[in-house]
Amino acid sequence: MVSQTFLEAWRLRARVDADGGSLRPWLLGIATNTVRNTRRAARRHAAALSRVPPQAAERDFADDVASRVDDAELLEHVQVALRPLRRPEREVIALCVWSGLDYASAAQALGVPVGTVRSRLSRARTKLAAAVGAGRAGHTTGRGSVRDGHATRVRPHLPPLQEGNR
Repeated sequence: MVSQTFLEAWRLRARVDADGGSLRPWLLGIATNTVRNTRRAARRHAAALSRVPPQAAERDFADDVASRVDDAELLEHVQVALRPLRRPEREVIALCVWSGLDYASAAQALGVPVGTVRSRLSRARTKLAAAVGAGRAGHTTGRGSVRDGHATRVRPHLPPLQEGNR
């Protein structure tokens, strides 16, 4: 308040006649008006804030970030595990396991017999289980199952690669 009062007095200094006596009443009048204006502005500001609806609490995005990091690591491990598979085996894994197609639909999409899809999927699962089993000594690996001609989706949790497994 003091700084605003003296700033206003400096701004109005040309209007005052210093020869007329004491400047104290003039300065106290400026201080009174400055305090009154500041209080009025504070009341208006508080009234405006009371009319604004409260903000919704911000959602914590740390869990989303951690999930994305985990998913990225998992995807990297899956890509490493899929790399040694031949292209036809990767295609069958993509269609039957990840896309959820049944054997007949996958066979039609690939232009091969249903038995070929079954054998490629079995071979791919065996290779993946061996690759994952080598990286997870002592851990079992999930293979998924087939119900009504549909392969269940499998998202194996692959461990971080060890230097010796490259």
